Order: sequence, then C-alpha cells, then structure tokens
Amino acid sequence: MGTDSTAAARHAYESLEPFHVLAYFNPGIGPAQDELGLDGYAFYTGGRGAPLAGAPGSVVAAMFYNFSPALVASAWDAAQTRGLDAVDARRYEMLDEQFRTILGDDCELLAPLIPEFQAVADALPFSGRPLAAAWASTDVPDAPHLAVWRTWTIIREWRGDNHIAELVSHGLDGIDAGVFHESELPDPSIHRRVLGKKLFQLTRGWSDDDWSESVERLSSRGLLESTGDSTRLTADGFALYQEIEDRTDAVSGRSLPDSLPDLVERTRPFVKKVIDAGVLPGTKKR
Repeated sequence: MGTDSTAAARHAYESLEPFHVLAYFNPGIGPAQDELGLDGYAFYTGGRGAPLAGAPGSVVAAMFYNFSPALVASAWDAAQTRGLDAVDARRYEMLDEQFRTILGDDCELLAPLIPEFQAVADALPFSGRPLAAAWASTDVPDAPHLAVWRTWTIIREWRGDNHIAELVSHGLDGIDAGVFHESELPDPSIHRRVLGKKLFQLTRGWSDDDWSESVERLSSRGLLESTGDSTRLTADGFALYQEIEDRTDAVSGRSLPDSLPDLVERTRPFVKKVIDAGVLPGTKKR
C-alpha cells in the first residue's frame, strides 16, 4: 500500500472520471428520456443500476449510498416497469452518438486499449464491492469507445464501493456523506469536484430538513460549522476528509497494476476531447 500506488489510484480516478460521466451529462439525455417515457431520476437509476435487474429498490439505494432511498426506490420501480434492458440499450445508443460526435474517427483508436482496461478490471477483487461486481458481469459492447467506457465503469464503481466502505467505517451515512463532501474546506486552494447544496439535494432527493438534521449531527461531532448559508469543515472535519480520501486511494491502489499510469496517460487525449466538447458541467467548448 505504497504512496506510489495511492497516488496512481487518485490520478486514474481524477483523469478518467470525465469519460464516465458523459453518460450523465450530454445533449442526448433529454431525447433518450423522452423516448423511454422516463424522468431524469429513472433514466439515471435504471442506466447505472441496469446490471442489478431484479434487485429491490432498497438494495439499489444501498449501493448508490448518498441518494435518498425513497427517490431511488421510486425511480427504480419506474425504470424496471419500462424495462431495464431498454434503458441499458438506449443509454448505450446515446453514448455511442455522443462519443462519435466528440471523438469522430478517433473512436477506433481506442480499440488497442480495450484488452488492457479489461485486464485491470479482471484482476480486481470483487468481494464487498457489489456494484462493481454487477457491472463486471455485463457484456462487452462491440464499439471500442463503449467497450472502454463499460470497463472503466467497472473500475470506477469498484473504487466507489471502496469509498462507501470508508464512509461507513467513519459513521457517515448517505446524507451525512453528502453534506460532509459539499461543505467548504478550510483551505480554499484545494480544488475538487462538488455539486453544491442545491444541486446535491435536487439530484439526490434530500429535503431541507434532511440537510439541516445532517448539519446538526456533523456539527455535534465537531466536524463542521455553519457559515451563514453554507457550511465549512472544521480542522477535525478536514482531517477526517483527508483520511477518507487517502484511505480510499490506498485501498484502491493496492489492487491496481503498475501499468495503470501509462494506460491512463494514453487515454487522457480522448478524455481531453470530451472535456473540450463543453457538455460537462464546468466546461466550455474549445
């Protein structure tokens, strides 16, 4: 569990995450939802949870973790009623359209990376990582860009399962984890991806009361403090934040191969094109 492997795990996650989240932020989402007759919650839940077909909504909510269980249960029911195979197929169709629009002929250049990403995924330990294990059971799409997206999704959800284990071990449930993460850091120079309170509540289904109760719990633990309309982690809260992130990277890095940094670097030009397309939050078309 050396520092090199820990840093490599963090670098891989930060570098390749935009490639994955194109599934959740792109111009094709609206038409896909309309075609299926689903709202954004059901399309997201059904697409991300498609490998969990047949599972109760409570099980899916447990794996999604920082989403309101009531929201996930309702969205999951709607997606299952429409048909998870249909949601999964339409999501891949949407992604195919978006990747071909953004990458053009470079889509084919991803083909040599497929076996290398698959080798990384195949070597992962899946015990205690239910969402990653479910994704690992899915078929590999024929298109190179979709095959890479699917295999990186396995690795990404595997890291997410590791992160949830760290949150649980530190007594942070779903809403607490969200409030904790969305709070300001004592050091404003540290850059990270956040949604903000309003967007977090909107996308995760938590009420103002849920948020306030979580703030009270975390404040009573000395982890955060209110600063007007927002919250900020205390010194103890920031220390815990760093510990959780470091432990997630350390546990993840322990099972990732030494070849991963090179694979990430060869994938970064494709990720840059996704970022430069300007469809992801916080990006502009270049």
